[in-house]
Amino acid sequence: MTRVDDPATMTPDQARAAFRAGTVAPTSGWATGFTQTNLIAVPCDWAYDVLLFCQRNPQPCPVLDVTDPGSTSTVLAPGADLSRDLPSYRVWRDGELAEEVDDVSGLWQENLVAFSIGCSFTFETGLLAAGVPLRHLEQGRNVSMYVTNRQCRPAGRLHGPLVVSMRPIPAGQVDEAIAISGAMPAVHGAPVHVGDPAGLGIADLARPDFGDPVEAEPGDVPVFWACGVTPQAALMASKPPFAITHSPGHMFITDRRDSEYRVPTAAR
Repeated sequence: MTRVDDPATMTPDQARAAFRAGTVAPTSGWATGFTQTNLIAVPCDWAYDVLLFCQRNPQPCPVLDVTDPGSTSTVLAPGADLSRDLPSYRVWRDGELAEEVDDVSGLWQENLVAFSIGCSFTFETGLLAAGVPLRHLEQGRNVSMYVTNRQCRPAGRLHGPLVVSMRPIPAGQVDEAIAISGAMPAVHGAPVHVGDPAGLGIADLARPDFGDPVEAEPGDVPVFWACGVTPQAALMASKPPFAITHSPGHMFITDRRDSEYRVPTAAR
């Protein structure tokens, strides 16, 4: 495994090279200032279902790019390879997780269509710049993610529940976190819920469905954002014959700047 000293200061190309060389790590805090994306790749005959699912559920599934069938290239990072440049992938067969690997180039099929979906790690740059603490980074952990009791709007054969990511935010900074993330709808936008996790059907914050448990500090409030792992929950519910996704929290780092996805604030 390649040694990484300070992933925050890496360029996207350096980060992708590290992953290609075998580094496996959650990407929150990597290549600060550059947009990250979720990945879901499905056979052509399921691609329209995924596209329609994303169109009908834009907050958890904001599409930033779609490839041609069989292609592993993306306009978000010319020269990169979607089958090799993420730190960890999940391979799905009939809705079941078949394996988790760091390279899927040997599994990529000529009929696969890949969707790059916005990621909440992108607006973390703005939160940090505003002095909003991110407990998962402080604790060296992956962000916590939970399956909720809210169902997404179905599309064709694809259906499933909303997945959310959670960050404990100091109560006095919740409004600021909402405003900062809300200005970036292409990477999930504002939270879908603030406060009591039972409102989303989450029984125990200490037991996330994906990622790591993150400890709150006194005065923190749990804040929940729509999450790009939602398509993986849909895979489990809908059971397409084959799919490839990122491993939760292990994203594709693009060449696009976070600022490109920030909606300008109207002048007052």
